[in-house]
Amino acid sequence: MNLQLRAALLMLASTVGFGLMAVCIRLASQTEPVAEIAFFRNLFGLAGLLPVLAWPALRGGGAAAHLRQVLRTTQLRRYFIRCLIGMVSMWMGFWAIANLPLAQAVSLAYSSPIFVTIAAVLLLGERVRVRRWLAVVAGFIGVLVIVRPWSHAFSTGSLVAVGAAVITAIVAIQIKQLSHHDGSDTIVLWTYLFWIPMSLPAALWFWHPPQGIAWLWLLLSGVLGTVGQLLWTRALKLGEVSALTPISFVQLVIVTIAGWLWFDERVDRWTALGAAIIFAATAYIAHREAVLARQHRSNAPSEAVEPGN
Repeated sequence: MNLQLRAALLMLASTVGFGLMAVCIRLASQTEPVAEIAFFRNLFGLAGLLPVLAWPALRGGGAAAHLRQVLRTTQLRRYFIRCLIGMVSMWMGFWAIANLPLAQAVSLAYSSPIFVTIAAVLLLGERVRVRRWLAVVAGFIGVLVIVRPWSHAFSTGSLVAVGAAVITAIVAIQIKQLSHHDGSDTIVLWTYLFWIPMSLPAALWFWHPPQGIAWLWLLLSGVLGTVGQLLWTRALKLGEVSALTPISFVQLVIVTIAGWLWFDERVDRWTALGAAIIFAATAYIAHREAVLARQHRSNAPSEAVEPGN
């Protein structure tokens, strides 16, 4: 199997994992508060992550040493700030999944790369030219088409989903900065180690003892989230971002079908149109970032980048 096909299959599996995680969060939210769901998503997510991190070392008999190596970092202050901001994004994103139509909540979440482009300019001083700015503007139009602030269909709840996408963009920039110092396993592990205690106080404040099937949805939300995250990082190691990003929109298909089957939700034409615009904008942004990354790796001078990137 060639690398591009393996990368595509890993991305598809990751997308399915994230889509099913969103469905499990929605099912859990029928009986459990969002803050509690976030805590258990982190707790069970870490439980699913540790065996994966330890497995390569277990085969060689050095699991403890391997975990100590993964834990080694000099960036704890940055992790604390990154995780605190990320926790807010998680609460807002989970609230959107619990309270908005699934297709709308996930469509707005996909606008995050648009805000990442803006954040990269403001926080990292990256240079963005005309064509990527046009893609950003198009993405904003897609968001407005879904939110429709000019119509009676407008809901302030949709702004929570947009806010989650904006904060996720800031987190993405922070992860990019951390990746210059630590490996992906270290970043993911420290994220969970901070998220669990950060999410516990709010969970205790709104505590509702889970009963019956709710435990299954909470467990699956954590495990599926971890599996999706691990598969996603491995897919990006093997394939091009521009080729893999469109596959991730299969998640929208999954949650749309789930919303129709289990929650009697229908996708209106505005949500479908806005999602299509966001898809096109983010796919183009991913394409341009992949092109620029290849040029950077080949040590091409910045002046050689064609105008309008």
